[in-house]
Amino acid sequence: MMDSAASVEGTIEALHEAVHRGLDLRKYSEMVGKELKQVESDVIQDYLGQHENVLKLHSNLTDCDNILANMEKMMEAFQEDLRNISSEILDLQKRSLQMNHKLRNQQAVRGLLSQFIDELVVPDTIIALVHILETPVVEPEFAENLQQLDQKIVFVQEHSFQESRAVMDVVEILTKLKMKAVTKIREFMLSKIYQLRKPMTNYQVPQNSLLKHKYLFQFLMAHEKEIAREIRDEYVETLSKVYYSYFKAYASRIMKLLTDETASREDMLGTTESIRSSGGLFSGSRPQMRNKSTMFSVGKRGDVLTTDLEAPVIVPHAAQKQESKYPFEALFRSELYALVDNGCREYIFLTEFFSVQEAMALDLFTVVLSKTLGIFAKQLEQWTADCWDTIALFLCVHLIHRYRLVCHKRAVPALDAYWDTLLKLLWPRLEYVLQLNIQSIKDCDVGKLGEFDLHPHYIPRRYAEFSSGMNFINESFPTDSSQMDGLLLALQHEMDSLLLRMAAHFHSRKKQLVFLINNYDMMLGVAAEKTREDSKDCEVFKQQLNSMIAEYIEQVLSPHFGGLIQFIKDGERLIEKGEERLLDQEEKKALQLIRTFNAGWKKALDDIEMEVRTTFPNFKNGHNILQGILAHFVRYYHRLQRVIAVPAFKHIQSRGELLNVHHVVMEVKKFKPNF
Repeated sequence: MMDSAASVEGTIEALHEAVHRGLDLRKYSEMVGKELKQVESDVIQDYLGQHENVLKLHSNLTDCDNILANMEKMMEAFQEDLRNISSEILDLQKRSLQMNHKLRNQQAVRGLLSQFIDELVVPDTIIALVHILETPVVEPEFAENLQQLDQKIVFVQEHSFQESRAVMDVVEILTKLKMKAVTKIREFMLSKIYQLRKPMTNYQVPQNSLLKHKYLFQFLMAHEKEIAREIRDEYVETLSKVYYSYFKAYASRIMKLLTDETASREDMLGTTESIRSSGGLFSGSRPQMRNKSTMFSVGKRGDVLTTDLEAPVIVPHAAQKQESKYPFEALFRSELYALVDNGCREYIFLTEFFSVQEAMALDLFTVVLSKTLGIFAKQLEQWTADCWDTIALFLCVHLIHRYRLVCHKRAVPALDAYWDTLLKLLWPRLEYVLQLNIQSIKDCDVGKLGEFDLHPHYIPRRYAEFSSGMNFINESFPTDSSQMDGLLLALQHEMDSLLLRMAAHFHSRKKQLVFLINNYDMMLGVAAEKTREDSKDCEVFKQQLNSMIAEYIEQVLSPHFGGLIQFIKDGERLIEKGEERLLDQEEKKALQLIRTFNAGWKKALDDIEMEVRTTFPNFKNGHNILQGILAHFVRYYHRLQRVIAVPAFKHIQSRGELLNVHHVVMEVKKFKPNF
């Protein structure tokens, strides 16, 4: 189409050109016709000249068509072959998947079957090790094969319901092997348990051997519960007798070491020395304590709660050779520590060897040690019934609290009920004896104390030692001791009351104050030494002491400066009321007081210093009191200066005779006691 259009356009252009030139179109048409004929003739001639080549080309094209047709047939055949190959590949793939699945199934079956056979087959090594009597059960090979035997027995039991012939074939031999193994294990364990019954045997050695081979008991528990129960009952019965025999003998021997210096009913805080030492020549009363500090003071006895808490137990025969004697709390500590050490070890053994926990472990522990615990409870009950030593009772209470904590740190709760039982025995007696001490202070007859001087008395010293010791024990290991705090507070009130009654023995108020100051100072010193300076006892004693010292200072200054002090107080009272004009009437009195003061104040201070030095045995306390007197004296003189400075006294001669306050202060500073 494009060639035709181009030809037409060329013809049109040729016509336009012919017209443009002015040619005749007819002639031009004829000329074109001639040219076309000539071209046609030339083309025919060329074709005729090339006809052989055209024929050859035609032949070649025909051959090509034939070849292409053959190739088309070949490709169609190849395509058909490819379709066949693809279907064969799919078929092979399916067959491969099927074969792979069958292989996996076969492997799975083979594995299960192999495992099943392995579990069922009893190797010769197991038979040899179990059946040969010469093979000890403690050998590692026996343990390994026993574990295999255990696995096979469990496996057969699990598959016995399937009624497999293979399973039935090995049941009989496994049963025989099990019975043989059980017999050997039973003989071994009973032999170890019987070793515990031999006298002087260290029972920890057989226990450790049993614990090392606890898998043997586990085998019995899994396959022969009756035999396991027999072993357990035999062990429990044997250890119960062993512990009972051991601790009964130990408790009996150790009590022979109890000191003869035990407290009696008369050994109370308020008991006078005359009563405590009374008794006829042939009196059959129990021996009295020769060392008072062991009765009313903690001292070294408190070591049972600290350094000696986990010290080795007392060995009776060794102590007897050394002729050693101990207070009850030391013997009680030794017994409790032996019980804690053995009880904790026994509880841990029971839980590990018999594989029991909580309630079952507590039940076994109770059966093993119930008789032994009864020995100590009975012994404590007998001792408390005749015990009058409050310190010993309180130390025993705190020993129980501390050993309870030791058991909890070792994760052994089995003794908690026993601790509660002991506390129920101790607390009532402790409260009763402490009440008797309080009553003894309350009932103390001052008239029967005999003559006593201004120095600290032995009864307040007893109380200070006792109270500070009790509070120190309580504060070192806080417990729920509200009732004990109440009793100690009641004891303190009764002691204060007794001191006032004793002070009333002196007719002079000054001597009464000196007596109270010396005793409270002594009690404060004891409390600070035994506890801490900020303890409850120290605070109470400080408060009482400061109150007595303040009153004593007034009593000491009054004989020397009483008139002057009264004048100062009266003047200050009038000044506060705004009645200063009334002071005009006191001019002569003021002049006389000032002159008297100027004449004798130094000698008065010397006399006061000498009195304080000879009155108070505690030099430090005397120094503090003297410093307080001098400071009070200087304050009074300052107050005198302010009273004399009022307008009512501005014209009197006494103002000029007043010593300068700085001069007085400098003179006072010279009084430095050489205590």
